[in-house]
Amino acid sequence: MPEGPQTLKNRNMKPSFFDLTHDDLKVVLKEKGFSPFGATQIFDWVYRKWIFEPALWSNVSKGAREFLSEHYDMSLLKIVWNGLSKDGTRKFLVKMVDGQTVETVAIPARERLTLCVSSQVGCAVGCTFCHTATQGLKRHLKPGEVVGQYIAVQDWLNKNTLEEKLTNIVYMGQGEPLHNYENMKKATQIFMQENGLALGQRRITLSTSGLVPAIEKLATDFPTVNIAISLHSARNDVRTELMPINKVYDIERLFKAIKQIPLKAHRRITYEYLLAADINDTQEDVDALAKLLNPKESKINLIPFNEYPGSKYKRPTEQKIMWFLDQMIKKGFTCTIRTTKGTDILAACGQLKSEFEKVNLWNKDAGPVVIPSIASSVLQNQSQIPQ
Repeated sequence: MPEGPQTLKNRNMKPSFFDLTHDDLKVVLKEKGFSPFGATQIFDWVYRKWIFEPALWSNVSKGAREFLSEHYDMSLLKIVWNGLSKDGTRKFLVKMVDGQTVETVAIPARERLTLCVSSQVGCAVGCTFCHTATQGLKRHLKPGEVVGQYIAVQDWLNKNTLEEKLTNIVYMGQGEPLHNYENMKKATQIFMQENGLALGQRRITLSTSGLVPAIEKLATDFPTVNIAISLHSARNDVRTELMPINKVYDIERLFKAIKQIPLKAHRRITYEYLLAADINDTQEDVDALAKLLNPKESKINLIPFNEYPGSKYKRPTEQKIMWFLDQMIKKGFTCTIRTTKGTDILAACGQLKSEFEKVNLWNKDAGPVVIPSIASSVLQNQSQIPQ
């Protein structure tokens, strides 16, 4: 059977330069007879000077430049759409060479601009509260497609804003990062390369739904970064309802693996806790969470549910959210509420989904209400559980 045009296109496609770690590039150069030390110069041009055309790398040998131009694709991922939220959050729809798309979100905060990057096209974990889960898993992202989200967005910012610079990365976009373990490991090495982007370990956070075999490898086989666990309930029955992965890797197995992660001095694991009305926001949930976690080794990040079209869960009342926060603080935990950003462009936690033909935007008349935060002290002396 003759090959179709797409098959031929894929066969002739060059590998992406952005899939290469610094060490990979040194090996490639050495194998082709070029100085491996040129890798440092090339990383400087690409990741520090933002010059992606080899012909302009003036201190790199002509032969190395011509070789890379001929054998590697230096093109950036294409931003096919971007939307700006009223709170300053900006969502980008990024298209890859095979036509698949992912969403990545730039989230501003005080003295930081964090990029929430995707690790897969879709997701296989199937969390029942997550919009990405509704599209299923299409494929893993390659290392260069993960790094490429950062490069494409920063390049866009360089050309369209006044010196906005991405400072932090969170692996909290579409997909389960540890399901794409090797590619995310390699992408992290590229992000952290001193001669390149040079992002420190405290500026990268990996969030996982609890893929136990991969968590067990983190301690010895993955660059040291911040770790966040999508917990969402300390009760197996509730967690299984929210996260089907709990049927295979229940809370007991999950925490046995977590205990193998070495924590440096003054470092803690963050536990992400979605708050859904009447699902996991009761006194029983508070008590179970306090019993499960060690306050000296844990930080709790509460995430009030961000509704999306067709979602079956509801956001708790602001009063209930603050009550839950207050209860955990009283039990000695460092506990915060994740600021909800980008809901008006479906860029908030749990709302991402790849749709090129139909960009994810709320209907203006039916969109969610962004509730202004109030001080937790309002509920300090309140004994009754809010509804």
